Formats: sequence, C-alpha cells, structure tokens
Amino acid sequence: MTDASQDPQMSIGTPRVGSGWGWILGYGILSAAIGVAAFVWPFSATLAATLVIGACFIAAGIVSIGAGIFGQGHEGRGYAIGFGLLSLFIGLIMAFEPATGALSLTLLVAVWLGLRGILEIVWGRRMRRGRGAMFALGALNIVLALVVLATLPWSALTLPGYILGLSFLFGGITAIVSALNHKKGADAFAL
Repeated sequence: MTDASQDPQMSIGTPRVGSGWGWILGYGILSAAIGVAAFVWPFSATLAATLVIGACFIAAGIVSIGAGIFGQGHEGRGYAIGFGLLSLFIGLIMAFEPATGALSLTLLVAVWLGLRGILEIVWGRRMRRGRGAMFALGALNIVLALVVLATLPWSALTLPGYILGLSFLFGGITAIVSALNHKKGADAFAL
C-alpha cells in the first residue's frame, strides 16, 4: 500500500497527471466538427452568428437601460439609457432582419481589413527588417477588403460563417493537440 503523504500523485486534492484530457479532447473534436459544419453550411453559420450577436446586443441594451433607470445618483444615467436604446435597436434589427445584420458585420470586416492593410503598409515603411513581409500583408488585407466589397451581398451571407468556421476549426485542433499532450503528462493548455 502506498503512503499518500509521500506520493504527490496520490495526495488528496491533487489531480493526477493528465486527468481530464478526455474532456479537452471531446471539446476539441466538437469544436472542429462545428468548424467543418460552418464551412459546409456557411449561410446557416452566418445566420446563427448574427442571431447570437443580436441576442447579446438585446441583453446589453436591456441591462444598460435598467442601469440608467434604476441606478440613481450617478451622472451617466442618460448615457446608459441612450446606449441601451441604441444596443436594443441594433440587436432587434439583427434578430429580426439577420440578413441586414450579416451585411453590417461583413461591411465592418471589410473596413477593418482595409484599415489594417493601410496601417501595415504605413508601419512597414518604418521597419528595417521584415519590411517586404509587412508590405505584402498590408496589400493582401487591402485586396481581401476589396474582394469582400466586390462580392456583396453574397459575401455578407457567407463570410461571417466562414470566419466562425475558421475560429472553431483551429480552436478545436488546438484543443485536440493540447488534450493529447496533457494525456502524456503536460500541463493542460501548456504553451
């Protein structure tokens, strides 16, 4: 019989090496499957993402309005109510007109890509090393922004789904690799 006080792996409250790896693996497999599904059905994934984001805006709007109405004695009451009404309005549009919400999200991504590309080119001019790579990255992001804008409204119906798919797929792969390493004794989610 082993003395638990001498064996750190047997002491009470100390998890065994690799414990829980199956849960991490299960999460990774599910996440990767959702990512693949988002690529197979990008319109459905876009619709789901738009509805979830709309629900978040609605919830934030309701809470902010409540904070403004019931949070007496602070100077930001008007702001809280105004922000809440705006959030509620945008959330309702996204919930009841998801195509409009998806279009807004896609336009936001296109603007972000374009501005990021410009910033990368400007920053690249100041760099001593990696200037060519930064110029290439900036140019790529500007081209991607133009492609997104040129393919509207089709890109609005699929791009958020593809982005969601990429996120879930790579998150799942990362979790699977982490689970397999954790099974062998590495810390969970160790770098």
